[in-house]
Amino acid sequence: MSLTLADARTRSALISDVDTVVHLDLTPTDRYDLVATITFACATAGASSFLELTDATDLVVETSGGTTWQYDGRRITLSELAADNTVTVRARMPYVTDGDGMTVVIDPADNERYVSGFTAMDIAQRVIPCFDQPDIKTSFTVSVTAPSHWTVLGNGLFDRREGDTWFFQPTPRFSTYIFFVCGGPFVSKTWDEPYALAPSGTLPFGWHARASQAEALDREFDSLKFVTSRAFAHYTSTFDEPYPFADYQQVFTPGLNWGAMEFPGCVAFRDELLTPGEPTAMQRHAMSSVIAHEMAHMWFGDLVTMAWWEDTWLNESFADYMGYEVSGRATGTDTWTAAALGRKLSAYSADSRRSTHPIAEDAENLVDVDTAFANFDMITYAKGNAVLRQLVTWLGEDDFLRGVNAHLSAHPFGTATLADFLDALDAATDRDVRSWAAAWLRTTGFDTITVTRDGEVPVLTRTGSRPHRFTVVGYGTDGSVVREEIVDLADAPVRLDDFAGLAVLPNALDETYAALELDAASKETLDGVLSSIDRSLTRGLLWATAVAGVQRGTRTTTSLMTLARTQLVNEEDATVFEGAIGLALRMAAAHSSVDTIGAHLDLLAELSRLVLDSPKTHLHAAAERIFAHAASDPVELQQRLDAATDPAVRWMYVTRLAELGQGSAIAVEAERDRTTAGAHAALRSTAALPTPEAKAEAWARLTSGTLSNREFSAMADGFWGIEQGALVADYAARAPRELASFAHTQGQAMGQLIGRALPSIALPDGSAALIRELQAVVQTEVPTVALRGFNDHLDDLEHMRAATA
Repeated sequence: MSLTLADARTRSALISDVDTVVHLDLTPTDRYDLVATITFACATAGASSFLELTDATDLVVETSGGTTWQYDGRRITLSELAADNTVTVRARMPYVTDGDGMTVVIDPADNERYVSGFTAMDIAQRVIPCFDQPDIKTSFTVSVTAPSHWTVLGNGLFDRREGDTWFFQPTPRFSTYIFFVCGGPFVSKTWDEPYALAPSGTLPFGWHARASQAEALDREFDSLKFVTSRAFAHYTSTFDEPYPFADYQQVFTPGLNWGAMEFPGCVAFRDELLTPGEPTAMQRHAMSSVIAHEMAHMWFGDLVTMAWWEDTWLNESFADYMGYEVSGRATGTDTWTAAALGRKLSAYSADSRRSTHPIAEDAENLVDVDTAFANFDMITYAKGNAVLRQLVTWLGEDDFLRGVNAHLSAHPFGTATLADFLDALDAATDRDVRSWAAAWLRTTGFDTITVTRDGEVPVLTRTGSRPHRFTVVGYGTDGSVVREEIVDLADAPVRLDDFAGLAVLPNALDETYAALELDAASKETLDGVLSSIDRSLTRGLLWATAVAGVQRGTRTTTSLMTLARTQLVNEEDATVFEGAIGLALRMAAAHSSVDTIGAHLDLLAELSRLVLDSPKTHLHAAAERIFAHAASDPVELQQRLDAATDPAVRWMYVTRLAELGQGSAIAVEAERDRTTAGAHAALRSTAALPTPEAKAEAWARLTSGTLSNREFSAMADGFWGIEQGALVADYAARAPRELASFAHTQGQAMGQLIGRALPSIALPDGSAALIRELQAVVQTEVPTVALRGFNDHLDDLEHMRAATA
């Protein structure tokens, strides 16, 4: 059972002034040892409370005064507390492979061991003893004993090393869910970042990666350092509050369940973000936006933290918005184009499901941490990001940042609520921020902006309840901009008399969050000139709108494939090309039938081949990736595999060949690529083999409980081959019940992965059996986190069937 809101409120009323001194010994390979001393005040002498520590063995607890203790495997209950207390905990703790706790990964490239103490909601207790809730903050003074050739990284500034023990300076007080330590034979690139407010005028900065990633880190370091430094300069000049920590390390960690995690002073990134080959345009956008996202958290989340998990959205939405905005400024690229083609579409999908919820939930609706974790979704991230972007458009950036600074300065090293944030914005503007918040943050779903015609005059109407401010553009028949203006749209329709006769695109710069329904004339014109429109952001928006049409049933999948074939062949922007063709492949996989999937893939393969044979070398990386997923000629696939140099692309060819029954390349490539990524790709390719025996073996492994988080995801991805619907139809029908049963044996993170392991491919019965089984299973007892994934998948399948019909 996870921590309840009631228990958290009771405990936070009692416990304060917490400091933690912890020593971790990571040298044993079968477990790690810890000694932690926690000092704290208790508001009521004689009261009882509890520390959390999950799955400890050989536990010894020493308390001050007359305090007594009991342990149930998760909580150390403390009775007869004094006004001031000291508790020392000694224990042996398990390593894990699912990313929930002290995660161990062996790199097959060199058999080196890496250990990372990943924490998050309700997870710090799997690493150290703590009061595991966001509104009880503690300082940390950490020391770590590790193998002699390791580098150890953590939240505090490195102080000294005595033998094999690393000592870190005390940190300011922050929440336990962002405690972090990691160790391994990392390779490091460090520098002194100029910062006028630092005692020495600089701060220690660094990037770190697994030893086997040294070549990739060397290749990417200049870019990583550039974005890091530019983002740091932006934040330290934009925020009034000084940077709150003593250094800033960034480490590519194996086994992390998230894209990255904002551990104070030492951010962890998923190690796959450091690509083995040259990153594509979308991968570069992703990396730069994540760097800026996590750095924003140093202020918004780490310095000022939510009191309970209902305000997680505020941390994540703010960081997500700043991630795209600041990384675009840092790199001089239009990262909002990448957002339109990726992040924002995931918000519309999440908001279309029954599981949608207000961006800002009431605390009482998140009764415990598992419920809160299930709500930690693309409403929290992507919709919140889009809505904040609309707020900045509506409010003005100066007033927005003035309110943000007032909020940060009012609560440094403390906790705050949405009401506190709205108070700060209210004081910064004459606009009615609270009414805006009620309309946007306390409601669900999205509005639709519709274009109709009164004769030749376009008229904008809104179906919904929210005020919108956005740019509307009128286009000529050749795609040129004829007229452009900013429009406010609310209850009353808006006539665009000056746009008479033009093709009209509302929200052309993607400033608001709403679906678009264009009139027939505008849609026909814009489809025909899509690749000729000047702004990449507008082209990205139009591709996203076309994909949304497939999802909602207003455009056929074949129509989208044809649009891609005719327009993307003329696209020049690498971000638009990669984002749009990637979306087309996703729609082909999820919105085709077994009778049409082959033809849809052939169209994408033909488009990719044309681009690969063209002089547009800046588009070749994206085109080759789609070709490797869509082509069907084993001879041509093998030829391109033989010529490919990027390990990730080579594995895409190997997996596609395996799907087509050509599995001989798997063992050869696995021997060639003895990396963690290679090992996972080999599992994916093996699971893709189209024989009953291979599928039976893969399914048994998937549900065995022996796979790590990464291994499970890789095998699930390979198992549901894009054209293997007939072969795996029986497994698709079995999957809901068997995966639900498996989820009962797993923790939070694996529960989420299990919920994402259901098939999204064309099945012979149009997914009817899968839908029936999901409908039955979600009515039974499924763990909270996995249940969310099952329900969401059911919604998506039902929407797909309705759209296809």
